[in-house]
Amino acid sequence: MVRALCCLLAVSVVCEIACPATAQEIIDPEQAKADPDFAVQGEYAGKGSLPDGNGGKLGAQVIALGEGKFDAVIYEGGLPGNGWTRGDRQFTLSGQREDGVTKLSGENLSAEIAERKMTITYSDSERPIRLKRTERKSPALGAKPPQGAVVLFDGTNVEHFGDATLTEMKTLQAGCTAKSKFRMKKLHLEFRLSYKPTARGQGRSNSGVYLGGCPEIQVLDSFGLEGRKNECGALYGRREPDVNMCLPPLVWQTFDVEFTAAESDESGNSVGRPRITVLHNGVPIHADHEVSGQPAEPRGIHLQSHGNRVQYRNIWVEQEQEAKQQ
Repeated sequence: MVRALCCLLAVSVVCEIACPATAQEIIDPEQAKADPDFAVQGEYAGKGSLPDGNGGKLGAQVIALGEGKFDAVIYEGGLPGNGWTRGDRQFTLSGQREDGVTKLSGENLSAEIAERKMTITYSDSERPIRLKRTERKSPALGAKPPQGAVVLFDGTNVEHFGDATLTEMKTLQAGCTAKSKFRMKKLHLEFRLSYKPTARGQGRSNSGVYLGGCPEIQVLDSFGLEGRKNECGALYGRREPDVNMCLPPLVWQTFDVEFTAAESDESGNSVGRPRITVLHNGVPIHADHEVSGQPAEPRGIHLQSHGNRVQYRNIWVEQEQEAKQQ
C-alpha cells in the first residue's frame, strides 16, 4: 500500500510539472468582478416550454470563454441535480457580449442575457421564456466535524500538511500532502475553482483529491460540460459522475467521501473490497464503488495542484471508532 501510494503521488507530481497552466488565473472573487464576463457566467432558472416540450422547469448554465464570448446549455426539467438528469433534453447555444447585452444562438433557439435575466425565444413561439440568475450553494457547506474527528484544515494554520500554502484569504492552496494517514470513515472538504475563462480542457482549474487506494477524484472547472471520466467529480479515467454537479468558478463546492468497510466472513476474514460513496455538493455522484486496500489500512491524502491554484477549506476526517491516527 505504501509503495502504491508513493507511486501515485509521484505520478501526480510529475503531471503537475509537465502540465503547467498558462492562461490568466484569478483565485479571488473580488478581483474577478473587474471582468464583466464574470457577472454573466453562471446559472439561470425558471419555467417554460421549449420546442415540442410540455412546459415545466428549465435551467441554463452560461460558461465564460474569455473576451466576451460564451457557451450556454439549456436543460429541460431544471438544472443538473435539481430536475435534469442524464438523457433529458438539452440545447446548446453560443454567442458574445456587446454593449452590456449577451446574445446567444443555437439550432431553433436564441437568447439574450441582461441585468441578471435570460430571455429565450424560438421560431415556433411568440412568447419568450424568461429565466432569472440563481446562485446555488451546497447544503454541505460549513459542515461541522463530528466529535472525535480530525480537523486537518480550518483556516488558521497548515500544520497538518507538508509543503502547504496558507493564502491571505485563509484558504489552503492545492499542491500539498497530509502528513498523517487515516483509517477513513468519512472525509469532508470544500474547494473553490479558479476563474480561467480563456483556458480550455484540463488546463481549466485542474486539481484532484488523492486518497490512498482510491481513484483520483477529479477537481476541474467542468461547469456546463457533460461530466465525463476526466471531468469534475469523476473517478479519473474510470467512472464518470452520475450527474455533473460542478458549479461555476469561484463558488465554494463540497466533496463528501464516505467509506464502507469490506464485509467479513464467519472467521472474521475480509470478503470483497472496501467501497466509497462520493457526494458532490450534497448530491450522490458515485454510490458504493469498490476501491483497493484493507479495511484497517490507513490512507494518505494529497491535494494535487496540476499547475493550478485551486483553493480548499474546512477539511476533516472521521475515522473508524477503533482506529487511531497514525
